[in-house]
Amino acid sequence: MLYSLFAPITSISGIGVKYANNYANLGITKVVDLLWHLPVGIIDRRNKTTVAEAKNGEIATLYLEVDDIVLPKSRKSPTRVVCHDKTGNIVLVFFKVFKGFLEKYLPVGAKRIVSGRVDFANYGLQMAHPDYIVANESEMPLLETIYPLTAGISLKMMGKSVEAALSMLKPLPEWLDAEFRKRQGFPDWSDAVKLVHHPKTMADIDGANPSRRRLAYDELLSEQLALALLRAKKKKLSGYEIKGDGKIRRKVFANLPFKLTDAQVRVLKEIEADMARSSPMYRLIQGDVGSGKTVIAFFALLNAVESGLQGAFMVPTEILARQHYAKLKPLADIAGVSICLLTGKDKSSQKEGHLRAIKDGTVDIVIGTHSLIQEGVIFNRLGLAVIDEQHRFGVHQRLDLKAKGASPDILVMTATPIPRTLALTAYGDMDISVVDEKPKGRTPVKTVALPLSKLDEVILAIKRAITAGAKIYWICPLLEESEALDVAAAKKRFKELSDVFPEQVGLVHGKMEPAEKDKIMAEFADENSSLSILVATTVVEVGVDVPIASVMVIEHAERFGLAQLHQLRGRIGRGSKESSCVLMYGDNLTSMAKARIDIMRKTDDGFKIAEEDLRLRGVGEVLGTKQSGFPEFKLANIATDIDLIHTAAKDAQMIVETNPSLSGERGEALRVLLYLFEQDKNVKLIRG
Repeated sequence: MLYSLFAPITSISGIGVKYANNYANLGITKVVDLLWHLPVGIIDRRNKTTVAEAKNGEIATLYLEVDDIVLPKSRKSPTRVVCHDKTGNIVLVFFKVFKGFLEKYLPVGAKRIVSGRVDFANYGLQMAHPDYIVANESEMPLLETIYPLTAGISLKMMGKSVEAALSMLKPLPEWLDAEFRKRQGFPDWSDAVKLVHHPKTMADIDGANPSRRRLAYDELLSEQLALALLRAKKKKLSGYEIKGDGKIRRKVFANLPFKLTDAQVRVLKEIEADMARSSPMYRLIQGDVGSGKTVIAFFALLNAVESGLQGAFMVPTEILARQHYAKLKPLADIAGVSICLLTGKDKSSQKEGHLRAIKDGTVDIVIGTHSLIQEGVIFNRLGLAVIDEQHRFGVHQRLDLKAKGASPDILVMTATPIPRTLALTAYGDMDISVVDEKPKGRTPVKTVALPLSKLDEVILAIKRAITAGAKIYWICPLLEESEALDVAAAKKRFKELSDVFPEQVGLVHGKMEPAEKDKIMAEFADENSSLSILVATTVVEVGVDVPIASVMVIEHAERFGLAQLHQLRGRIGRGSKESSCVLMYGDNLTSMAKARIDIMRKTDDGFKIAEEDLRLRGVGEVLGTKQSGFPEFKLANIATDIDLIHTAAKDAQMIVETNPSLSGERGEALRVLLYLFEQDKNVKLIRG
């Protein structure tokens, strides 16, 4: 029943290879893609008007009589057809149109109905290339749907293609619960598709329209059901039952220089319960910057060691790996746990020794970069793999680390606060823990906003801060045009600050070699170094911990997203010193930019900021959702369909709990839904 919808677009009459390539620019390659290509507006030709009543820039439908065809004096000039009605004159303008065409469709003395956009020229009212020229009203659509277009595809062609796709629709079994559908006022699926493509008013285009919401819910349910099936499949796999006796953890706990927060204790209990099960753990820890995720991960690794297993801790950069190693090695030594660091820069002899120790099991915990997933790294008994800043690693890298053991537990961590709606869609196949509390003793960061015209005052304030022993991050503006321009801006600011603070300014940016970048950042982190100011692009957004850094200056803060500003600000306020973040903004702030800066001044709660970012900018921009891992929806809008996402997640969970094999009438219908939204691989999961 779905085969015709998944035929290539060339199966539609009139669409050859040339047009298929144009359609592909819109992501349309199959017939069904046309159904998902939703309208963005309508052209209403129902209201007839006169020449005198026609409004500049608007669509007008006029009953005219043709007076004259005025041919151009040169090829570059247009042909003008002079017409009138009882209220005045109008000129129809045509470029590169043969006289024979005009004499056929607009003969002098004929009466025609003409529709198109009018505007005022020097000589009066005109209409360039009318959309319709007809003798009878029945020949012209009174309502025309507007679609997103691309070069080579006209509105008429798109409309015809969509109608051809709609003609291929066949009745499908209903996969939605009858009571739920009734409460929501949803039409059946086929009617919903037809209605969204035939809007009568702009209200029908709105996301709150029942037909649009029905299709959005179908897409969300298919995705949530696919994730729920995947989660259920994972829980059937066999792994290690990791139940440490707590001896090692008690030693480490007794030597911690701080007390764990209630949130850390709660998340640790969730992890320990997961690890004790016979199926592998797949858990995400979400925690704001500085919430203490690393300590949680370390205790989870120690639980594996107590059970006679090894642990791996993979981080995105070498400097971060070295930082984790330096922090955790003293605690591991106290507990008698063997820990090693594996990076791409290790000397051959050192690396060989580490690899032997990992293979024979004499090393308990390995901290490293992507070096951990190289071919020569063989674990003796890998029980737990921790992946820090998971969005920095591709899916394949995460799978490669998992493949180093026999179904090890997986714990991934992110310091990027993710709105719950996004977490449900991006990580619905995982269990999620949230560390929503910061360690006590952290001093809040004071955030101020200043115009760029006060740059000199900021530099004077920085002089005073350096004299008092502060270290300063100086973040250069984000220029959308190219990374090369970002680097140029950073280099310029580096030179200007170096003139004021000789020998005290460093520079890091994304175009530098990793070794050079790590060297400068390590020097900046050194309390005894004279390097007091680090000029940077956003490469420091997630990176080295510099507790002595207490000032952050962000130029053109209005060009950054909220989540990015929050991540940058999170680089300071990690020590006992009072910290300040200065958001510098340019002229002519938009209302959205003002709102972002205002939110940053009012709160340091990353989850509130992330929710607000989603509301202000939408899912296409927030949190870099074009990164690997975040799905792109064709019909649903994560920013506005929040209620549908939560309902779909609950419905999917209930379906998998009560009908895991998707049998029976509704089960079969749900299989059709999964096929419809191309979740075929997940249909295979339930087949075995």
